[in-house]
Amino acid sequence: MHAVRLHAFGPAGNLTYEEVPDPVPGPGQVRVAVAAAGVHLLDTALREGMPGPFGGPADLPTVPGREVAGTVDALGEGADPSWLGRRVVAHLGAAPGGYAELAVTGADRLHPVPDGLDEAAAVAMIGTGRTAMGIVQFAEPGRGDVVVVPAAAGGIGTLLVQYAKNAGATVLGLAGGPAKTALVLANGADAAIDYTRPGWAREARAWLGGRRAAVVYDSVGGDLGREAVGLLGEGGRHIVFGWSSQGVRDGGPLVLTEEEQAARGIISRQVLGRAMLDRAGGDVRVLETRALAEAAAGRLRPAVQRFPLREAAQAHHALETRGTTGKVVLVP
Repeated sequence: MHAVRLHAFGPAGNLTYEEVPDPVPGPGQVRVAVAAAGVHLLDTALREGMPGPFGGPADLPTVPGREVAGTVDALGEGADPSWLGRRVVAHLGAAPGGYAELAVTGADRLHPVPDGLDEAAAVAMIGTGRTAMGIVQFAEPGRGDVVVVPAAAGGIGTLLVQYAKNAGATVLGLAGGPAKTALVLANGADAAIDYTRPGWAREARAWLGGRRAAVVYDSVGGDLGREAVGLLGEGGRHIVFGWSSQGVRDGGPLVLTEEEQAARGIISRQVLGRAMLDRAGGDVRVLETRALAEAAAGRLRPAVQRFPLREAAQAHHALETRGTTGKVVLVP
């Protein structure tokens, strides 16, 4: 099979497209003929040798990627034979191997791909979608709420805009550049503002016309995140799940002190990791199942940007330089 391998930590160009032996599923595992593999911003940091959430840098050489969808083409000993030939999607967990034509994973990680959903959309929902479902656990938007979504043209941002609109909220999306703000409007946001323009926050307050936001879903942090927090009213919720404006390797989430929260009359909370899992009852499959169901029902429609598998390095570069919209997916 062909796969993308990393032999040395470093820039995107270190990802190479190679021919490697086909993987063989072990006991309780299945092999998936991959039709779509998800690319996450975290993958770019792991590629440079950061430990990420898995305890240490990957052993090299490695095949990156932890989100796949395709068709089960082989079974390991003890795997349920009913999976053979079915379209499935899975998050591989701590074991990478997704950037490939074939991938193995435990049968207990599989979800059937719902009818009417293609594999690229399924991959978006098993990763980006489950995170979006985890985020809204902490601040469900309601009818009449004003919701601010920075990075609204990204994979998670796209879904949060749709989710808030489905709940009856008024949505202000922030994105970088006219092409991305146009996508945000086409996705259903009530307004989209280009945060690269000087004075964008004044523009936002003018559009709000005296209203204050109830929720800011903050994946960007930094000065942009702080200005977005300034749009919140008393009782508003600042939900933090990233810091893309600071760089995934060198930055950190926007942290508001208890004194600052009290002075503003808001609540700020970081929700990634253990907090999100605990809120879901300790079972990440709850979030995965909900995400896939929302997509199957047509309530959430992930935006996907596809790259050929052999162009994984270009996909990483585009993601790192904010040259993508929606979920980045590799297609063998």
